[in-house]
Amino acid sequence: MKYLVYILMPLAVLLAAASLGCVVGYLIWLGFGDQLPLHKIISKVGKLFLVLSIFPVMAVLHLKVRDLGFADKATMLRQFGYGLGLGVLTLLPVFIVLYLAGVHVIDETRSWSFAWVLQKFVTGFLLALLISLAEEPIFRGILFAGLKQRMPVIGVVLISSFYYGILHFLDSHSRFANEEVTFFSGFILLKEALLNVLNPDILPAFLALLMVGVFLGVVRSRVPNSLALCIGCHTAWVWQIKFNKSLFNVDPQSTNLYLVSSYDGVVGPLVTVWMFLVLFCYIGYRYLKLR
Repeated sequence: MKYLVYILMPLAVLLAAASLGCVVGYLIWLGFGDQLPLHKIISKVGKLFLVLSIFPVMAVLHLKVRDLGFADKATMLRQFGYGLGLGVLTLLPVFIVLYLAGVHVIDETRSWSFAWVLQKFVTGFLLALLISLAEEPIFRGILFAGLKQRMPVIGVVLISSFYYGILHFLDSHSRFANEEVTFFSGFILLKEALLNVLNPDILPAFLALLMVGVFLGVVRSRVPNSLALCIGCHTAWVWQIKFNKSLFNVDPQSTNLYLVSSYDGVVGPLVTVWMFLVLFCYIGYRYLKLR
């Protein structure tokens, strides 16, 4: 029973941040509704409150910054670099297989130029870094550290990975015209987003992201103060996905389309199996090394 409370605590924080996002998002919409749609405002504001929730949660759990996995500046920079390399090594084989399998095909409609490729390369990296800096302190930082005080590491890895995977599917599809928006419209979107996680169509992508989260959780648990390592790895993965989508399209007629999901054309069964094999090899290596 006590573990159930700890499992549900992150959900409570998520719901609180999302609900606050609905209220504040509506107030922002009142001032900028003609320029920005309600669902986008609420999505951004809700994610901002989720990130900011780190600080009050740290105070409640009596956690210090170092407990979240931060190290000194020099160590973090070194870890970030190692993480980038690890991220490339662990995901690049997936892109190679998808290209050779005919799932990814070169986008011949693009007007290719060195400047255009460089721009996609740089902006993709900056966006990936921003995403990683927001997500990793939440899932491999505060959530990991808070749960680690209360349960075995394997439970911490699985629960933090579960919430990491689920967060990607909190999405709604309803859109409101300006004259239809009310104070409760945000909560209608929130209800849709929560119900979307029960959609069986998300399962292939969810399992892949779950395995990604488990991989990062294992890294975080095995290397002391390794949050920057996770940030670097996460950045490299998102960076490759964004850059790949700029250069390639998914062939809907491919006989190997089952290797990916509709989520982003990359994560799916292939990523799930591949990350499982990577983890299996890592655990086997650690076991033999300790013997």
